[in-house]
Amino acid sequence: MMLGVLLLIPLIATILIALVRPRAWIELIHALAALGGLAVGLIVAARVWRGDVPAAIGGLLRADGLSALMVVVITLLGAIAALYGIGYIRAEYDDTHPARTRSFFGLFHLFIFTMLLAVTTDNLGIMWVAIEGTTLATAFLVNLHNTPRSLEAAYKYLILSSVGIALAFIGTVLLYYAGASRAGEVAVNWTSLRAAASSLNPQVVRLAFAFILVGYGTKAGLAPMHTWLPDAHSEAPAPISALMSGVLLNVGLYALMRFKVVADIAVGPNFTGPWLIGIGLFSLAVAATFLIAPRNYKRMLAYSSVEHVGVICMGLGFGGYWGVLGALLHVINHALSKSLLFILSGNILLKYQTTDIRRVRGLLQTSPLTAGAFLAGILALIGLPPFGPFMSELLIFRAGLESGPVWVVILGVALLVIVFAGMLGSVNQMLYGAPPEKVEYGDVLRWSLAPLAINFVLLLVLGLALPHAVTEALEQALKVLGVSRA
Repeated sequence: MMLGVLLLIPLIATILIALVRPRAWIELIHALAALGGLAVGLIVAARVWRGDVPAAIGGLLRADGLSALMVVVITLLGAIAALYGIGYIRAEYDDTHPARTRSFFGLFHLFIFTMLLAVTTDNLGIMWVAIEGTTLATAFLVNLHNTPRSLEAAYKYLILSSVGIALAFIGTVLLYYAGASRAGEVAVNWTSLRAAASSLNPQVVRLAFAFILVGYGTKAGLAPMHTWLPDAHSEAPAPISALMSGVLLNVGLYALMRFKVVADIAVGPNFTGPWLIGIGLFSLAVAATFLIAPRNYKRMLAYSSVEHVGVICMGLGFGGYWGVLGALLHVINHALSKSLLFILSGNILLKYQTTDIRRVRGLLQTSPLTAGAFLAGILALIGLPPFGPFMSELLIFRAGLESGPVWVVILGVALLVIVFAGMLGSVNQMLYGAPPEKVEYGDVLRWSLAPLAINFVLLLVLGLALPHAVTEALEQALKVLGVSRA
């Protein structure tokens, strides 16, 4: 029942926003839907963590420990981005642009609906449709500003994501065939497929995983399929960039994790591990190359997403308890830090009317609150203590030292040092110096930044110690992924 309510809230909000006309009503529906979705999402997750397995529509919808973790991330960051989005869109568009305002709020909740559906369905086909739905919803949001650059970014995003999802479809069909050819008819859902995983045709599973890795890896932003990501994330409105980078990439990783469990049982972890380590390390190397001296701060954050997704894949590839635990924890930490920074980048864009790092100077003087929060967010993102990403990266590379080879860990850490230097140097250019003459002093949307306190508190808590509730949630997700502490 609650799973159905969770999905109905954003869907109904989308319909109502399309029907009502007054802007105040649209904003009210938008805020209530975001907060209501968060409340229901926490209730669903709490039920799972108490040992229940919520299901609906004859088992098509089902939530386990991994689903619950993703639901909390989606609804929490969705609510934070939604609340900020009200002020941001008011600053971007006045009442003379009602169509764009309605499009933003309506597509925002359609985007939330598709992500929630992807992580709460037990059916592989419905998950595939939902992830394709995220592309259709966000393509229009990427082009919300309707400029040549945003149109190009949306077109590239639509084409590359569609190619990726087509490859993922081939992988899904092959995985189903692997069961039909060896184990007889197997239902196209996770529970049945995992139960029959040991009897699947291993050769077909290997081929299927290759397609899945490239297909859903495109959606997750893994290199070399990442080329849509910097353009789309830099052109989308700040609240959408926050969700695309902080949440949508994790939905692609969620699909990869699900298929990895089946492949590991069918052919052994020695097959998927090297693939994930290799593509993760390559993603980290590509990101480091573009982060040495970035010129656009939104593209800088986008390439940082490629870096962090690569780190998460390395953790999954290293495997074992600490590797997968670090990967799951990094999913949370990256979501919190990247959504925070993209929202703050919206404030910087509203203040300076540019995303060019060379034209943003004296941020500490003109917007001290935004500047201080942006610096703290960058320090968290590049993995400095006492923030959460430091702890999750430490766990991942500890797993790498245990499972080997050691040179992979050394190279990974060296690439992180390059990212550290490049991003910190770029942020320093933005913070100091003489601000442009036309830039007024004072933070914009000051009160809209209040929800970001949640991001900071959670990043500090996850960097200093893991609360019991978080540990239990991660343990349940680890069980779904077939990992237990020795």
